[in-house]
Amino acid sequence: MEKVKLLKVKYLPNDLEQGILYVSEEYGIAGHLCPCGCKNKIMTPLDPSEWSFKEANNKPTLYPSIGNWELPCRSHYWITNGNIEWSYDWSEEEIIAGRKSEARKRKAYYDDLEVKQTKKSIFRRILDWFLKLLSN
Repeated sequence: MEKVKLLKVKYLPNDLEQGILYVSEEYGIAGHLCPCGCKNKIMTPLDPSEWSFKEANNKPTLYPSIGNWELPCRSHYWITNGNIEWSYDWSEEEIIAGRKSEARKRKAYYDDLEVKQTKKSIFRRILDWFLKLLSN
């Protein structure tokens, strides 16, 4: 099984090394070279509405899977506990359904954030406004 090493960085380097997952938690991004060997850079935003990153014993996990449908290699894999776990090549129908599902999840996430924001107490909204004024 192919392995992936974790390297935490502030900024992702221009030149990525095969077999390393570069993670900038500060900027919410992870990057690596496609494990199929095609040398394409794969960037995954780390955000509750995109990919999540976990680490156990310096072994990285990204969730959900990474499907490089726009690349000629069309690689599809998981990074789990520092291992590349290959998946199958999705059909066009599966890709479309997956993208729609991701869009629904993303919309639900941001809609929920908006609801939480509007439910803030009047005191909290005034305090936020005042703190914003001070920071400018």
